[in-house]
Amino acid sequence: MSNTSNSLTHLALQKFKQNFWGVFSFWFIVCVGFVSIFAYVIAPDNSQYANQMHISIHSKKPGFKVTMLSIPSTQSNEQSWLDKVFFGVKNETTEIPISEYRIENKELIYAEYATDGLEGITKTLPIDRFPNGDYSSFIKEKTFLFGTDKYGRDMLSRVLVGARISFFIGFVAVFISLIIGITLGSIAGYFGGKVDAVIMWLINVTWSIPTLLLVIAITLALGKGFWQVFIAVGLTMWVEVARVVRGQVISVKEMQYVTAARALGFTDFRIITKHILPNIMAPVIVISAANFAAAILIESGLSFLGIGAQPPMASWGAMIKDHYNYIILGKPYLAIIPGLCIMSLVMAFMLIGNTLRDALDVKS
Repeated sequence: MSNTSNSLTHLALQKFKQNFWGVFSFWFIVCVGFVSIFAYVIAPDNSQYANQMHISIHSKKPGFKVTMLSIPSTQSNEQSWLDKVFFGVKNETTEIPISEYRIENKELIYAEYATDGLEGITKTLPIDRFPNGDYSSFIKEKTFLFGTDKYGRDMLSRVLVGARISFFIGFVAVFISLIIGITLGSIAGYFGGKVDAVIMWLINVTWSIPTLLLVIAITLALGKGFWQVFIAVGLTMWVEVARVVRGQVISVKEMQYVTAARALGFTDFRIITKHILPNIMAPVIVISAANFAAAILIESGLSFLGIGAQPPMASWGAMIKDHYNYIILGKPYLAIIPGLCIMSLVMAFMLIGNTLRDALDVKS
């Protein structure tokens, strides 16, 4: 029996490898996952939520370059390296875009950056403000590959950090939906009768409520926040899983291996978990991939409406909300860049879902 199972798994894996778009989507999702985990290591702006604001250079085009003066903080930062890697660095320095600078009488004289041909304010700073008086290492040219947003924050850093929310909401939402959906669906399909009728009534009532409205209601009940959105999305996505699991359980519960398990005196819990569920997981895996994509879209919609991830937290949906009006102001990239990120990640999950469906199809 195990050899047959292994051979079927091997065949499914071979079919999956033969699909170019499925393999490409898999590695794309792996790369996004890596970026999500180590966003602060990769991002040019590694401050918490990539929230370094420079109003004087707001809404600049991709590839914009400016000389940046970093003024070190006098306060000590006691963050651990693990905290810095996963949660960003608490601002130790103040970054100021400058247009020119010079040294006179042991003072750094600099002119702040100004746009539209205006002259920036000239300010002075004692040289001893820098460690060992070495100011040169604190003045560098900085390139914003994706430009800056309306607050002068680095768009590339915001996109990289924002990937964390869109990616992990899929895991949390799908995990919650699988726990609820598999539990209720297997109970309804296995026991039938009044138990099935009650669970199906609950499924139909939940199914009849528009998903976005239900998520908004749950979010408002739990409160605005990071984890509240994750839980709210997960609580609305279990219905499809439950219907699929119920149908699969009904179709296999009268098969010979289930009848044999009953004859051997196994408990209902063991029959469901050890004999039925392992044999119906293929369609559940496929629907989970689709739910990943749906969770990303729902979170983006919530952030766009202002009830998702709250500022200054970076979110692709919130970035579109902040900049969608710039589309008619000649700077559409501010909204297009996060929009393309959402589209590419959702498409990757949909493609991998289609590939899994074909690979796990026993009839083919």
